[in-house]
Amino acid sequence: MEQPLPGAPVDAWLRTPRPPQEPGVWRYGYTPPPPEEPEGVSNRSLLVGALISLLSALLLWSLWRNGYLPYRLVPLKLFTPGEWWNPGTSGGPRTIEGSDALTVYEAILFGLLAYGCGRIGNFSELFRRHVADRGQPFLALAAAAAAGLTQLLVWKEALPVVRPVLVLVASVAGGEIYQSQTVVNVIYAVIAAAVLYPFARLGRWRELIAARRGDGVPAAGPATSPAAGTSADQWPELRAAGWTDAADTLTAEVRTGRMNDVDAARLRHAWTLATQRPDRLAALAEAVLRTGGAAALHPSGHRDLPRRGARHDVLTGQVRIGRCADDPHNPYVRRGTGLALEPALLGTSLLAVGPPGAGKTTRLVRPVVEALALRALAGQAAVLAVGGAGAPLGPDDAFDVVVRVGHPGSAHDIDLYGGTTDPDEAAAVLAEGLVGDVGSLDSRRAATVLAQLLGPYRAARGHFPSVPELRELLDGTPDALAGLRASLEAAGHHAMLRELDARSRQAGGPGDPAPALADRVALLDRPAFAGFFATGPDARPFSLRALGQHPLRVRVDLPERGHAEASRLLTRLFLAQFTAITAARTDTTLFACLVLDDATHAVTAETVRGIRRLRSVNAGAVLALRTVDDVPEALHTPLLGAVGCTAAFSGITTWDGKRFAEAWGKEWVETREVAQHTVFADQPFTRALHALRKLVTGKAVTTDAVTVRQVERERWSASELAYAVPAGHAVIRLATVQGDHAPPLLVHLDG
Repeated sequence: MEQPLPGAPVDAWLRTPRPPQEPGVWRYGYTPPPPEEPEGVSNRSLLVGALISLLSALLLWSLWRNGYLPYRLVPLKLFTPGEWWNPGTSGGPRTIEGSDALTVYEAILFGLLAYGCGRIGNFSELFRRHVADRGQPFLALAAAAAAGLTQLLVWKEALPVVRPVLVLVASVAGGEIYQSQTVVNVIYAVIAAAVLYPFARLGRWRELIAARRGDGVPAAGPATSPAAGTSADQWPELRAAGWTDAADTLTAEVRTGRMNDVDAARLRHAWTLATQRPDRLAALAEAVLRTGGAAALHPSGHRDLPRRGARHDVLTGQVRIGRCADDPHNPYVRRGTGLALEPALLGTSLLAVGPPGAGKTTRLVRPVVEALALRALAGQAAVLAVGGAGAPLGPDDAFDVVVRVGHPGSAHDIDLYGGTTDPDEAAAVLAEGLVGDVGSLDSRRAATVLAQLLGPYRAARGHFPSVPELRELLDGTPDALAGLRASLEAAGHHAMLRELDARSRQAGGPGDPAPALADRVALLDRPAFAGFFATGPDARPFSLRALGQHPLRVRVDLPERGHAEASRLLTRLFLAQFTAITAARTDTTLFACLVLDDATHAVTAETVRGIRRLRSVNAGAVLALRTVDDVPEALHTPLLGAVGCTAAFSGITTWDGKRFAEAWGKEWVETREVAQHTVFADQPFTRALHALRKLVTGKAVTTDAVTVRQVERERWSASELAYAVPAGHAVIRLATVQGDHAPPLLVHLDG
């Protein structure tokens, strides 16, 4: 995690740059990759080219030294006196001056030959690939070995270096200079140092020695640069507003380690909110002076989670879930970079599909829940995580509310009606949760039936019916309806009596949804749920409406093993309530997120429309599915179009892969097509050569015709998604609420 640890203080963590990047890039300390290098030659071609260049240079030098090259001395004779040379174009030197000139001339030609050999043979690329890229200490050792060999060849005079230097020094300073042994030793030392210097540079000996001694000064990074007066750890926003004392207090808290990353994020957010309400500035500054980093605490009093399993940057709200693989499908600039999720991405909602064991819960869902819980402690988010009992969504003490449906020891209950007092609103949401997945039933008719019962019941009793009472009303039990009618008549609710009469007339008619509703309610009217879903005056259920008002961390454990259908019904109800409640809230300061660890049969046509509206109200949903077929077929395309972020885990089927491939679209790529055409010779000699070549190689003589063109192809095909995604990986496509998006990326989910 990126929480400051010993050796990484909070002030350095605050000063670490987080440059704006494309969606999903892990921004903490991000450094861009080096520019992409053009496609180079293969190692085999590089080695063969270097060897041929070296052998050619050795052959030319041998021919030169042995006098087999004609006119080799003509350029030298053109610029030197004629009496230095014997007659003829091949005549050698006649005088000592001619011999010295020839020595220098050969040294210059040798240097040009060595330079040309190195350039033509591409020795620099060969050195970079096979020596420099291996790093230290191999680089230094290889340079030292090459330096030793070169020194040996120089002093054995196999390389023309020593004599030409001595000749040049004598021509400038006179031959008498060599009468001093000290001068000779100095010249030899200079030659040795000059030969050694290039290898020292290539081997980076100075850096290696400094690193070994421990006195090397690393390049000043953003996390170690001295804090300027406007650096983040100096709280410049408080100083700019004139609250210098509060800024000094927080700076001291940071420097002494009494403040963690959650405190820093929470106080920055609190200051941002206070600037919008100037009457709160003084109270916040006073709290900072009094309690330091503990000011503006979360209602739970917690300043951090008990433990973290993922890497978080609380300042930006990012959680790192993996790194982009070095794969041709990924753009070059994204290969090897960290991939992170944040509220700006989750606000478009996320759909994750993968078989059991693919890592959806441990590698995606839990890190997201953990990040949102940290965000809630900073006062910036509210999260509701729904999963089966025992799902690894986090420990109990990491949440403010833990609801264990069907567990006798659960301290909290669930409000089936979402905390509303409007019968029509409660009926619409409850109908979606009860029978929204039944394609043959119209949810609007089901909502009308429920409204005809919920309205009269609330008018008569002051609250909505409990599960057993609602079941009796839907079944049309005479005693229940008669008692409700009597209460309405006694209270004078004539409008509600008309509603109840309408329900009585429609009961038992063709297409009446009441029996189906009663059957679904019966799933919750089980002994295991006795005492749950209470609605009386003594009930204290948890309502999803609180998510939009307080930075809560809520976890709901569903009894999936013994009551699978009831768990799916409740999951569907949570999704319907969440989309309805968040869309209706007026204060969108808090980012609200619903995380469903298993959204099987939870998605309906109405909730898909609700998911589309979440991004405009600072909310989002995370849905995990084993397969897209867990959603009605008619909703496959609308669901993939409603969410902005999608993740296909390894092991999905080709049918699921086809849907993702269609949703992700196509891109233009450059293709190279090579066609081989047989060469037909006209001349007898050429035909004979072709026949001999075919006899030796077994192949006809052909020529290649290369066609380069732009074609439109799927970013990821269904077969690639099904068979080319390694275990522990996922292909993730991201988009932000502002409309920025990233292409589907192959991600190694290593956190």
